[in-house]
Amino acid sequence: MPAQTKDRRPSAGIRKERWHAVAWTLLGLALSGVAVGTGLHVPGKVATETAFRDARPCGGEAGARGGPASCLRTVRGTVLSARTARSGKTTVFRVLLRPPVPAPADQPIDLDAHGDLSELVRPGERVDVTTWRSDVVSVSRGGVRERLAGLPDEDPTVLTGVALIGVWSAALAFIAAFGGARRARGLAAGRPVVPRVPFGRAKSVAVVAVPMVVAFCAGHFWDTWTAVVVAVAVWALIAVPATIVALRWDREPSPTSPPGGQEDHRPAAEASSPR
Repeated sequence: MPAQTKDRRPSAGIRKERWHAVAWTLLGLALSGVAVGTGLHVPGKVATETAFRDARPCGGEAGARGGPASCLRTVRGTVLSARTARSGKTTVFRVLLRPPVPAPADQPIDLDAHGDLSELVRPGERVDVTTWRSDVVSVSRGGVRERLAGLPDEDPTVLTGVALIGVWSAALAFIAAFGGARRARGLAAGRPVVPRVPFGRAKSVAVVAVPMVVAFCAGHFWDTWTAVVVAVAVWALIAVPATIVALRWDREPSPTSPPGGQEDHRPAAEASSPR
């Protein structure tokens, strides 16, 4: 019986590591699909950003008629209501114009709850609302102008950041899959197995935070494709070294040292993998 139990343990460990490798591989493929799918939307968002940045004030008939316009149209309207409101977890200063006004100025407009316009705009007053296609660009009154967040010139780098999160996560998943397969081979051959590299909450946050911070900064200083390329380049300069350092630095010592007290000189990519 003891011999049978001893024989079963390596077999169970091998199966477990193989299943881990398969699971990590499937997760990596899913994350790769998310990254590719998100990345395919970037060119369209860049084209929209270019059109938005090249837009000029509407003139003549285009400025007078309703409906979405590819020029910057200014709508002058009367404030029906102006009050603080909750938008998700954020407090905003929500302004609604008295109908009739053309879309998208007929929808509630969320301004900064602590901005200058929150002190100036009151029901019954007249304000100027600048729109582009289906977006409200800005609201102004008495020479004070506030530009809204979430405009088309912010979309390409945001999507780039999301795609990079998928790329980085997929890379770590494939490294983990490789580690599981290597451990299964080591157990089958009776070789010492190097423990997994712990990837805790701090590293998980970095995988999400770094791409978004880089994308935000790139979109703040550059436009269109330049911002996208800079975001990818800066991210790569951070992500690749950070992953290599994490794999090498956090690797726990093997509970079973190689014969003769010699160190394991296998390459880091082969000798390490995250959980």
